[in-house]
Amino acid sequence: MNLFLEKIRGDKIIWSIVILLAVFSFLPVYSASSNFGNSFVLSNVLKHFAIIIVGVLIMYGTHLIPYKYFKGLSKLALPFIITVLLFTSLQGSVIDGANASRWIKLPIIGLSFQPSSMATVVLMVYVSFYLSKNYNKNISFSKTIIPLWIPIILVVFLILPSNFSTAAMIFLLIITLIFIGGYPFKYLLGIGFSGIILFSLFFLTIKNYPDLMPNRIDTWVSRIENFSSSENSENNYQILRAKSAIASGMMFGVGAGKSSMKNILPQSTSDFIYAIITEEYGTIGAISVLFLYLLLLFRIIIVSYKSNTVFGQLLALGAGLPIIFQAFINMGVAVQLFPVTGQPLPLISTGGTSIWMTFLALGIVLSVSSKESIETISTDNPLNILSETE
Repeated sequence: MNLFLEKIRGDKIIWSIVILLAVFSFLPVYSASSNFGNSFVLSNVLKHFAIIIVGVLIMYGTHLIPYKYFKGLSKLALPFIITVLLFTSLQGSVIDGANASRWIKLPIIGLSFQPSSMATVVLMVYVSFYLSKNYNKNISFSKTIIPLWIPIILVVFLILPSNFSTAAMIFLLIITLIFIGGYPFKYLLGIGFSGIILFSLFFLTIKNYPDLMPNRIDTWVSRIENFSSSENSENNYQILRAKSAIASGMMFGVGAGKSSMKNILPQSTSDFIYAIITEEYGTIGAISVLFLYLLLLFRIIIVSYKSNTVFGQLLALGAGLPIIFQAFINMGVAVQLFPVTGQPLPLISTGGTSIWMTFLALGIVLSVSSKESIETISTDNPLNILSETE
Protein backbone atom coordinates (compact mmCIF):
# COMPACT_ATOMS: atom_id res chain seq x y z
CA MET A 1 0.00 0.00 0.00
CA ASN A 2 2.83 2.41 0.84
CA LEU A 3 4.45 1.67 -2.53
CA PHE A 4 1.10 2.36 -4.19
CA LEU A 5 0.72 5.71 -2.41
CA GLU A 6 4.31 6.71 -3.11
CA LYS A 7 3.74 6.36 -6.85
CA ILE A 8 0.61 8.52 -6.94
CA ARG A 9 1.30 11.48 -9.18
CA GLY A 10 -0.63 14.36 -10.62
CA ASP A 11 -3.23 16.73 -9.24
CA LYS A 12 -4.05 15.70 -5.66
CA ILE A 13 -7.34 17.61 -5.66
CA ILE A 14 -8.57 15.58 -8.63
CA TRP A 15 -7.55 12.42 -6.82
CA SER A 16 -9.49 13.56 -3.73
CA ILE A 17 -12.64 14.46 -5.68
CA VAL A 18 -12.66 11.18 -7.59
CA ILE A 19 -12.17 9.04 -4.48
CA LEU A 20 -14.79 11.06 -2.57
CA LEU A 21 -17.41 10.63 -5.31
CA ALA A 22 -16.57 6.94 -5.74
CA VAL A 23 -16.86 6.22 -2.01
CA PHE A 24 -20.05 8.26 -1.70
CA SER A 25 -21.59 6.33 -4.61
CA PHE A 26 -22.09 3.26 -2.41
CA LEU A 27 -24.73 5.05 -0.30
CA PRO A 28 -27.22 5.90 -3.08
CA VAL A 29 -26.44 2.67 -4.96
CA TYR A 30 -27.16 0.62 -1.82
CA SER A 31 -30.33 2.57 -1.12
CA ALA A 32 -31.67 2.52 -4.68
CA SER A 33 -30.95 -1.21 -4.98
CA SER A 34 -32.92 -2.11 -1.86
CA ASN A 35 -36.28 -2.03 -3.65
CA PHE A 36 -35.27 -5.17 -5.56
CA GLY A 37 -34.76 -7.31 -2.46
CA ASN A 38 -31.91 -8.13 -0.09
CA SER A 39 -30.21 -10.63 -2.39
CA PHE A 40 -30.09 -8.10 -5.21
CA VAL A 41 -28.75 -5.40 -2.88
CA LEU A 42 -25.79 -7.54 -1.86
CA SER A 43 -24.94 -8.67 -5.40
CA ASN A 44 -25.37 -5.15 -6.85
CA VAL A 45 -23.25 -3.47 -4.18
CA LEU A 46 -20.53 -6.12 -4.46
CA LYS A 47 -20.57 -5.75 -8.24
CA HIS A 48 -20.35 -1.97 -7.91
CA PHE A 49 -17.46 -2.34 -5.46
CA ALA A 50 -15.56 -4.62 -7.85
CA ILE A 51 -16.14 -2.23 -10.77
CA ILE A 52 -14.95 0.77 -8.74
CA ILE A 53 -11.80 -1.07 -7.62
CA VAL A 54 -10.97 -2.06 -11.19
CA GLY A 55 -11.71 1.52 -12.28
CA VAL A 56 -9.30 2.97 -9.70
CA LEU A 57 -6.60 0.54 -10.88
CA ILE A 58 -7.26 1.63 -14.48
CA MET A 59 -6.91 5.28 -13.48
CA TYR A 60 -3.78 4.55 -11.45
CA GLY A 61 -2.11 2.61 -14.25
CA THR A 62 -3.07 5.18 -16.88
CA HIS A 63 -1.78 8.15 -14.91
CA LEU A 64 1.68 6.55 -14.76
CA ILE A 65 1.96 6.65 -18.57
CA PRO A 66 3.61 9.83 -19.93
CA TYR A 67 0.81 11.57 -21.79
CA LYS A 68 2.81 11.92 -25.02
CA TYR A 69 2.36 8.20 -25.58
CA PHE A 70 -1.39 8.71 -26.00
CA LYS A 71 -0.76 10.27 -29.42
CA GLY A 72 0.36 7.00 -30.96
CA LEU A 73 -2.02 4.91 -28.87
CA SER A 74 -5.01 6.90 -30.16
CA LYS A 75 -3.94 6.30 -33.77
CA LEU A 76 -3.73 2.57 -33.08
CA ALA A 77 -7.00 2.44 -31.12
CA LEU A 78 -9.16 4.49 -33.50
CA PRO A 79 -9.38 1.92 -36.36
CA PHE A 80 -9.99 -0.79 -33.77
CA ILE A 81 -12.86 1.06 -32.07
CA ILE A 82 -14.46 1.93 -35.43
CA THR A 83 -14.37 -1.76 -36.37
CA VAL A 84 -15.92 -2.74 -33.03
CA LEU A 85 -18.64 -0.09 -33.41
CA LEU A 86 -19.43 -1.39 -36.89
CA PHE A 87 -19.64 -4.97 -35.62
CA THR A 88 -21.84 -3.88 -32.72
CA SER A 89 -24.23 -1.94 -34.93
CA LEU A 90 -24.59 -4.89 -37.32
CA GLN A 91 -25.32 -7.51 -34.67
CA GLY A 92 -29.00 -6.49 -34.72
CA SER A 93 -29.88 -7.23 -31.11
CA VAL A 94 -33.43 -6.33 -30.12
CA ILE A 95 -34.99 -5.91 -26.69
CA ASP A 96 -38.80 -5.66 -26.45
CA GLY A 97 -38.97 -4.93 -30.16
CA ALA A 98 -36.51 -2.05 -30.00
CA ASN A 99 -33.02 -1.74 -31.41
CA ALA A 100 -30.50 -2.30 -28.63
CA SER A 101 -27.31 -2.68 -30.63
CA ARG A 102 -25.12 -0.73 -28.26
CA TRP A 103 -23.61 -3.63 -26.32
CA ILE A 104 -21.22 -6.35 -27.34
CA LYS A 105 -20.56 -9.52 -25.36
CA LEU A 106 -17.00 -10.56 -24.65
CA PRO A 107 -17.09 -14.34 -25.25
CA ILE A 108 -14.11 -15.29 -23.08
CA ILE A 109 -15.18 -13.62 -19.83
CA GLY A 110 -18.92 -13.41 -20.53
CA LEU A 111 -19.23 -9.67 -19.83
CA SER A 112 -21.04 -7.03 -21.88
CA PHE A 113 -19.13 -4.05 -23.20
CA GLN A 114 -20.41 -0.72 -24.54
CA PRO A 115 -18.02 0.44 -27.28
CA SER A 116 -19.47 3.97 -27.44
CA SER A 117 -17.96 4.77 -24.04
CA MET A 118 -14.48 3.82 -25.21
CA ALA A 119 -15.07 5.55 -28.56
CA THR A 120 -15.64 8.86 -26.77
CA VAL A 121 -12.27 8.71 -25.01
CA VAL A 122 -10.34 7.44 -28.04
CA LEU A 123 -11.83 9.99 -30.43
CA MET A 124 -11.26 12.93 -28.08
CA VAL A 125 -7.61 11.90 -27.62
CA TYR A 126 -7.12 11.45 -31.35
CA VAL A 127 -8.66 14.85 -32.18
CA SER A 128 -6.47 16.46 -29.52
CA PHE A 129 -3.42 14.91 -31.17
CA TYR A 130 -4.45 16.01 -34.66
CA LEU A 131 -5.19 19.59 -33.59
CA SER A 132 -1.91 19.89 -31.68
CA LYS A 133 0.03 18.61 -34.69
CA ASN A 134 -1.54 21.28 -36.91
CA TYR A 135 -1.66 24.10 -34.38
CA ASN A 136 -0.80 27.54 -35.84
CA LYS A 137 -0.65 26.08 -39.34
CA ASN A 138 -2.66 27.21 -42.33
CA ILE A 139 -5.42 24.63 -42.49
CA SER A 140 -7.44 23.91 -45.62
CA PHE A 141 -10.69 22.04 -45.20
CA SER A 142 -9.92 19.55 -47.97
CA LYS A 143 -6.76 18.36 -46.22
CA THR A 144 -8.65 17.67 -42.98
CA ILE A 145 -11.49 15.61 -44.45
CA ILE A 146 -9.77 12.22 -44.35
CA PRO A 147 -7.55 12.47 -41.22
CA LEU A 148 -10.03 14.45 -39.08
CA TRP A 149 -13.63 14.47 -40.25
CA ILE A 150 -14.00 10.97 -41.68
CA PRO A 151 -13.15 9.30 -38.31
CA ILE A 152 -15.51 11.70 -36.49
CA ILE A 153 -18.36 11.03 -38.93
CA LEU A 154 -17.83 7.26 -38.77
CA VAL A 155 -17.86 7.17 -34.98
CA VAL A 156 -20.87 9.47 -34.60
CA PHE A 157 -23.00 7.74 -37.24
CA LEU A 158 -22.16 4.25 -36.02
CA ILE A 159 -23.32 5.22 -32.51
CA LEU A 160 -26.32 7.30 -33.61
CA PRO A 161 -28.81 4.49 -34.49
CA SER A 162 -28.73 2.90 -31.06
CA ASN A 163 -27.70 5.81 -28.82
CA PHE A 164 -28.73 9.25 -30.08
CA SER A 165 -27.83 11.13 -26.88
CA THR A 166 -24.27 9.77 -26.80
CA ALA A 167 -23.76 10.49 -30.51
CA ALA A 168 -25.04 14.05 -30.07
CA MET A 169 -22.88 14.57 -26.99
CA ILE A 170 -19.75 13.33 -28.78
CA PHE A 171 -20.40 15.59 -31.76
CA LEU A 172 -20.93 18.69 -29.59
CA LEU A 173 -17.82 17.96 -27.52
CA ILE A 174 -15.73 17.37 -30.64
CA ILE A 175 -16.90 20.66 -32.15
CA THR A 176 -16.07 22.42 -28.86
CA LEU A 177 -12.59 20.89 -28.72
CA ILE A 178 -11.92 21.68 -32.37
CA PHE A 179 -12.99 25.29 -31.80
CA ILE A 180 -10.65 25.56 -28.79
CA GLY A 181 -7.89 23.96 -30.88
CA GLY A 182 -7.94 26.86 -33.33
CA TYR A 183 -9.65 25.17 -36.28
CA PRO A 184 -10.99 27.84 -38.70
CA PHE A 185 -14.44 28.97 -37.58
CA LYS A 186 -15.76 29.29 -41.13
CA TYR A 187 -15.17 25.57 -41.67
CA LEU A 188 -16.90 24.73 -38.38
CA LEU A 189 -20.02 26.60 -39.52
CA GLY A 190 -20.06 24.52 -42.68
CA ILE A 191 -19.63 21.33 -40.67
CA GLY A 192 -22.49 22.36 -38.37
CA PHE A 193 -24.88 22.94 -41.27
CA SER A 194 -23.75 19.73 -42.93
CA GLY A 195 -24.37 17.82 -39.71
CA ILE A 196 -27.92 19.18 -39.50
CA ILE A 197 -28.60 18.22 -43.12
CA LEU A 198 -27.16 14.71 -42.72
CA PHE A 199 -29.13 14.08 -39.54
CA SER A 200 -32.31 15.35 -41.20
CA LEU A 201 -31.79 12.92 -44.08
CA PHE A 202 -31.08 10.13 -41.62
CA PHE A 203 -34.22 10.99 -39.62
CA LEU A 204 -36.45 11.09 -42.71
CA THR A 205 -35.02 7.82 -44.01
CA ILE A 206 -35.70 5.98 -40.76
CA LYS A 207 -39.13 7.61 -40.48
CA ASN A 208 -40.08 6.30 -43.93
CA TYR A 209 -38.45 2.90 -43.39
CA PRO A 210 -39.11 2.12 -39.70
CA ASP A 211 -38.07 -1.53 -40.04
CA LEU A 212 -34.45 -0.39 -40.32
CA MET A 213 -34.49 0.79 -36.70
CA PRO A 214 -37.55 -0.52 -34.83
CA ASN A 215 -39.08 2.07 -32.47
CA ARG A 216 -35.97 4.29 -32.23
CA ILE A 217 -37.40 7.36 -33.98
CA ASP A 218 -40.63 7.02 -32.02
CA THR A 219 -38.60 6.90 -28.80
CA TRP A 220 -36.65 10.06 -29.68
CA VAL A 221 -39.79 11.97 -30.70
CA SER A 222 -41.66 10.76 -27.61
CA ARG A 223 -38.92 11.93 -25.25
CA ILE A 224 -38.76 15.37 -26.82
CA GLU A 225 -42.56 15.72 -26.82
CA ASN A 226 -42.76 14.63 -23.18
CA PHE A 227 -40.03 17.11 -22.25
CA SER A 228 -41.75 20.01 -24.00
CA SER A 229 -45.23 19.07 -22.75
CA SER A 230 -46.52 20.86 -19.65
CA GLU A 231 -49.11 18.16 -19.00
CA ASN A 232 -48.55 15.74 -16.14
CA SER A 233 -49.34 12.70 -18.29
CA GLU A 234 -48.33 9.11 -17.65
CA ASN A 235 -45.92 9.43 -20.56
CA ASN A 236 -43.91 11.72 -18.32
CA TYR A 237 -43.86 9.25 -15.44
CA GLN A 238 -40.05 9.12 -15.13
CA ILE A 239 -39.66 12.88 -14.78
CA LEU A 240 -42.74 13.18 -12.57
CA ARG A 241 -41.39 10.61 -10.11
CA ALA A 242 -37.91 12.14 -10.20
CA LYS A 243 -39.38 15.57 -9.42
CA SER A 244 -41.45 14.06 -6.61
CA ALA A 245 -38.30 12.55 -5.13
CA ILE A 246 -36.51 15.91 -5.36
CA ALA A 247 -39.45 17.73 -3.78
CA SER A 248 -39.55 15.21 -0.91
CA GLY A 249 -35.93 15.92 -0.05
CA MET A 250 -36.48 19.61 0.73
CA MET A 251 -33.45 21.22 2.39
CA PHE A 252 -31.83 18.42 4.41
CA GLY A 253 -33.39 15.27 2.92
CA VAL A 254 -35.29 12.36 4.40
CA GLY A 255 -32.11 10.58 5.45
CA ALA A 256 -29.74 8.00 4.00
CA GLY A 257 -31.55 4.91 2.76
CA LYS A 258 -35.01 6.35 3.49
CA SER A 259 -36.07 7.22 -0.04
CA SER A 260 -39.63 6.23 -0.87
CA MET A 261 -39.50 7.06 -4.58
CA LYS A 262 -36.73 4.52 -5.20
CA ASN A 263 -39.44 1.85 -5.18
CA ILE A 264 -41.25 3.30 -8.19
CA LEU A 265 -38.61 5.39 -10.00
CA PRO A 266 -37.17 3.51 -13.02
CA GLN A 267 -33.37 3.38 -13.37
CA SER A 268 -32.96 4.67 -9.83
CA THR A 269 -29.40 3.29 -9.62
CA SER A 270 -28.22 4.87 -12.85
CA ASP A 271 -30.08 7.44 -14.97
CA PHE A 272 -32.07 8.94 -12.08
CA ILE A 273 -29.73 8.39 -9.17
CA TYR A 274 -29.37 12.16 -8.70
CA ALA A 275 -33.07 12.33 -7.80
CA ILE A 276 -32.51 9.69 -5.09
CA ILE A 277 -29.50 11.63 -3.79
CA THR A 278 -31.57 14.81 -3.60
CA GLU A 279 -34.44 13.03 -1.84
CA GLU A 280 -32.21 11.44 0.80
CA TYR A 281 -29.70 14.26 1.31
CA GLY A 282 -31.80 17.26 0.34
CA THR A 283 -30.81 20.41 -1.45
CA ILE A 284 -27.62 20.50 0.61
CA GLY A 285 -26.56 17.10 -0.66
CA ALA A 286 -27.55 17.88 -4.26
CA ILE A 287 -25.59 21.14 -4.26
CA SER A 288 -22.60 19.41 -2.66
CA VAL A 289 -22.48 16.84 -5.46
CA LEU A 290 -22.85 19.59 -8.07
CA PHE A 291 -20.05 21.55 -6.36
CA LEU A 292 -17.69 18.56 -6.58
CA TYR A 293 -18.24 18.29 -10.34
CA LEU A 294 -17.72 22.05 -10.73
CA LEU A 295 -14.52 21.77 -8.70
CA LEU A 296 -13.42 18.87 -10.89
CA LEU A 297 -14.08 21.02 -13.97
CA PHE A 298 -12.03 23.84 -12.46
CA ARG A 299 -9.09 21.53 -11.76
CA ILE A 300 -9.26 20.09 -15.31
CA ILE A 301 -9.03 23.62 -16.69
CA ILE A 302 -6.10 24.34 -14.37
CA VAL A 303 -4.31 21.19 -15.51
CA SER A 304 -4.86 22.22 -19.13
CA TYR A 305 -3.65 25.75 -18.47
CA LYS A 306 -0.47 24.58 -16.74
CA SER A 307 0.54 22.08 -19.41
CA ASN A 308 3.60 23.15 -21.35
CA THR A 309 2.48 21.62 -24.68
CA VAL A 310 -0.50 22.22 -26.95
CA PHE A 311 -1.23 18.50 -26.96
CA GLY A 312 -1.28 18.40 -23.15
CA GLN A 313 -3.65 21.36 -22.99
CA LEU A 314 -6.08 19.89 -25.51
CA LEU A 315 -5.74 16.36 -24.09
CA ALA A 316 -6.73 17.43 -20.58
CA LEU A 317 -9.82 19.18 -21.93
CA GLY A 318 -10.63 16.43 -24.39
CA ALA A 319 -10.49 13.69 -21.75
CA GLY A 320 -12.01 15.69 -18.90
CA LEU A 321 -14.85 17.71 -20.42
CA PRO A 322 -17.00 14.69 -21.43
CA ILE A 323 -17.14 13.62 -17.77
CA ILE A 324 -18.42 17.00 -16.64
CA PHE A 325 -20.77 17.31 -19.61
CA GLN A 326 -22.26 13.90 -18.86
CA ALA A 327 -22.72 14.79 -15.19
CA PHE A 328 -24.52 18.03 -16.04
CA ILE A 329 -26.81 16.20 -18.48
CA ASN A 330 -27.69 13.54 -15.88
CA MET A 331 -28.47 16.14 -13.23
CA GLY A 332 -30.31 18.29 -15.76
CA VAL A 333 -32.56 15.38 -16.76
CA ALA A 334 -33.52 14.79 -13.12
CA VAL A 335 -34.73 18.39 -12.75
CA GLN A 336 -36.27 18.46 -16.28
CA LEU A 337 -33.77 20.84 -17.85
CA PHE A 338 -33.14 18.24 -20.58
CA PRO A 339 -35.14 15.39 -22.13
CA VAL A 340 -34.51 11.88 -20.82
CA THR A 341 -31.21 10.76 -22.35
CA GLY A 342 -30.05 7.66 -20.49
CA GLN A 343 -26.71 9.22 -19.51
CA PRO A 344 -25.38 7.96 -16.13
CA LEU A 345 -23.92 10.16 -13.39
CA PRO A 346 -20.13 9.64 -13.67
CA LEU A 347 -18.43 7.89 -10.73
CA ILE A 348 -21.77 7.47 -8.91
CA SER A 349 -24.24 5.57 -11.12
CA THR A 350 -23.95 1.82 -11.46
CA GLY A 351 -22.47 0.47 -14.65
CA GLY A 352 -19.37 -1.15 -16.00
CA THR A 353 -17.96 0.23 -19.22
CA SER A 354 -18.98 3.82 -18.52
CA ILE A 355 -17.33 3.78 -15.08
CA TRP A 356 -14.11 2.25 -16.39
CA MET A 357 -13.89 4.72 -19.27
CA THR A 358 -14.47 7.58 -16.83
CA PHE A 359 -11.55 6.37 -14.72
CA LEU A 360 -9.47 5.93 -17.88
CA ALA A 361 -10.18 9.52 -18.93
CA LEU A 362 -9.35 10.80 -15.46
CA GLY A 363 -6.10 8.84 -15.56
CA ILE A 364 -5.22 10.67 -18.77
CA VAL A 365 -5.95 14.03 -17.13
CA LEU A 366 -3.79 13.06 -14.16
CA SER A 367 -1.01 12.01 -16.53
CA VAL A 368 -1.05 15.51 -18.05
CA SER A 369 -0.91 17.03 -14.55
CA SER A 370 2.01 14.81 -13.50
CA LYS A 371 5.42 16.49 -13.34
CA GLU A 372 7.04 13.30 -14.55
CA SER A 373 4.95 13.37 -17.74
CA ILE A 374 6.38 16.66 -18.95
CA GLU A 375 9.91 15.36 -19.00
CA THR A 376 11.43 14.80 -22.44
CA ILE A 377 11.10 11.22 -23.69
CA SER A 378 14.41 9.60 -24.43
CA THR A 379 15.01 8.97 -28.12
CA ASP A 380 16.31 5.50 -27.42
CA ASN A 381 13.10 4.48 -25.67
CA PRO A 382 11.72 1.39 -27.47
CA LEU A 383 8.21 2.77 -27.05
CA ASN A 384 9.13 6.02 -28.79
CA ILE A 385 7.19 4.83 -31.84
CA LEU A 386 4.02 5.63 -29.90
CA SER A 387 5.04 9.26 -29.41
CA GLU A 388 5.67 12.14 -31.73
CA THR A 389 7.23 15.49 -30.98
CA GLU A 390 5.13 18.58 -31.40
